[in-house]
Formats: sequence, C-alpha cells, structure tokens
Amino acid sequence: MSKTKIGIIGTGGISDYHMRGYIADDRCEVCAICDINEGRAKEYARKYGIEHVYTDYTEMLKREDIDAVSICTWNSLHASLSISALNAGKHVLCEKPMAINTKEALEMEKAAGKSGKLLMVGFVRRFGNDARILKDFIDNGYMGEIYYAKASYLRRNGCPGRWFGDKKRSGGGPLIDLGVHVIDLVWFLMGRPKVASVTGVAFNKLGARNNIKGTKGYAEAGLGNLFDVEDMAAAMIKFDNGAALFVETSFSLNIKKDCGNIELFGTKSGARLDPDLEFYSEQNGYMVDVTPALDTRLNSEGLFESETAHFIDCIREGARCISPAEDGVEVMRILDAVYESASTGREVVV
Repeated sequence: MSKTKIGIIGTGGISDYHMRGYIADDRCEVCAICDINEGRAKEYARKYGIEHVYTDYTEMLKREDIDAVSICTWNSLHASLSISALNAGKHVLCEKPMAINTKEALEMEKAAGKSGKLLMVGFVRRFGNDARILKDFIDNGYMGEIYYAKASYLRRNGCPGRWFGDKKRSGGGPLIDLGVHVIDLVWFLMGRPKVASVTGVAFNKLGARNNIKGTKGYAEAGLGNLFDVEDMAAAMIKFDNGAALFVETSFSLNIKKDCGNIELFGTKSGARLDPDLEFYSEQNGYMVDVTPALDTRLNSEGLFESETAHFIDCIREGARCISPAEDGVEVMRILDAVYESASTGREVVV
C-alpha cells in the first residue's frame, strides 16, 4: 500500500508536534504545508524538507494526492478549515478545542458524516501512557463506581500571548486552551457520561502579566498586549449518571508553582495522576497506597506520536477512532456551559 499523504494547515508551534509524529511513521508522508505567513511557511518547509508550500488552503486542498490534513491554526479557524477539508474528500485531525462553540462543532460533525471521511479531534492526553494504564484499571473494575473527580491545570504566569489572548481567535482563555485537556481526560476516563448541568466562574484579575520580568514557560513569538479573555476559570460539572467533576484552570494565578493533576474517586479506590499514578484503597482492614510498577508518568514527547499513529491506523486499517467528532461536540457543550454560567451567574442545564 502506498503512503498516506498528509497536508498541514498552520505552521505554529503545535504543528511541529504533528510533524514529528508523521515523520516517525513510515506509513505516511507530509507532502504539503500551508500558512498565511508566507515567510514562516517557507522556513517551515525548509526545516522539514517539504516540497509544496501554500498560503491559500483552498489551493492546497485541490491536490488529489493529499489523503488527510492536520488543522493546527488558531481556534476560530478550526471549523471552517475542517469543513472545507472534509468537503474536499480529506480525512481531518483537528487540534483541540474542536471549535469555539457547540454550533460550529455540530456543523463539523455533520460535514464529516456527509463526506464519509474521518474527523478526529486532537485530545492528545487520551494517548498518554498514563491514561492508558489508568483506563485499564478502571475498565477492569479496580476503582468501582467513579462518582467524583477533580482536575486542575494551573499556571502562575503562563499566558502564551498573541492570539491566545484574543477572544475572537481563541474563543476564550485557559478554560478552552488548558482546561479542555483535563476536562476531556477525566470525562473520557469516567466513561463519557452525558453532561447534565454546569456551574462556572471566570475571572480576569491579573491578565497576561506582561510586566513580569523573565521568560514564560510557554509563549508564542511576540507576546502582544491584547488580553480580553479570562485569566482563571473554575466549574462544577454534573453528569446524568449522578457523577460530578470539579475543574480549575488559569493562565495567571497567585500560586507557588504551576500544577496539573487529576483525581478520581470511586467506591473501591481513588486515583491521582500528578504526574505519577497512585491508587488509594483499603486491604485487610488497612488503608493502602498502591503504585503500579510501570512508568505511568505523562510522556509529552510520545503523546503526539501516538495520536498521529492512531490517526493513520484509522485511515489505513479502519481502526475505531478513540477521539471522534462526537466527543469533541460533547466537550464543547461543557465549555460553552461554563462560559454561559460564568457570564450569567446561574447554573446552566444542558
């Protein structure tokens, strides 16, 4: 079988991770890239040895030799680019968040169904070794009924700058950029229950903190001054099976250090991923802590390789996608509900 030909739209930082994944997989080949910044696109093409460079994605999508595309642009373009690619007969791996609202996400899902092509959402945390091992324990009944969870993704001074602070392009701040990771991971591990109601808050008290001296842990080139998104958000999410999730996320928060962890609480045991995996249970009348004798830490270097490999598996082998469009829609409903609750001050019934 010939190699699966890939096109990448958007050559910002996240596209490097997609590219590395494709390079590591000898079943596929990136044959074209597109970016509205011609200089950056050409530099990217030289870096990775890509022959075909475009500034107009519609021209790139006309190529009959392209089987699939990765969408790696700012969030407000995810829907239009994905729909255009699907309509052009291409499979799509779209970076998270799926879109900037549920309406757009539903339009994307509809386009995928009409085209018969795969629309996979880049929920990359699902592909971590830590998630795989924890899910194996859950699926085999080790935790019993999971009825409550907590998730945090907090940065002390971590606004990436540029379009991340522009609501028109990003759709929001840390909730839609960072919180989406842990919300999706916990929801996935809990068995993907339907969301029932959401109560959320969002603040913009500290802003982008461009006045702070020193470097940020992660930043797009050129911080910029626009910041009209939240700098911190928190929510209580209730599901139709009675379970609940509390989540908090920030770009800027007066904490000692950045943190990102999840905790799940079941009738048989609890679990914490931070980044090592531990279980908390009882045996023989004693409280016990259990650490699997495996590497359960988050391996960020291998996440995207696993994600893109799964994308290729789905295209070539017909594998069942573990990060389908329908999941992106449900997570988008949660994000929309948090923002609505935060703006109205009321619980949102979904």
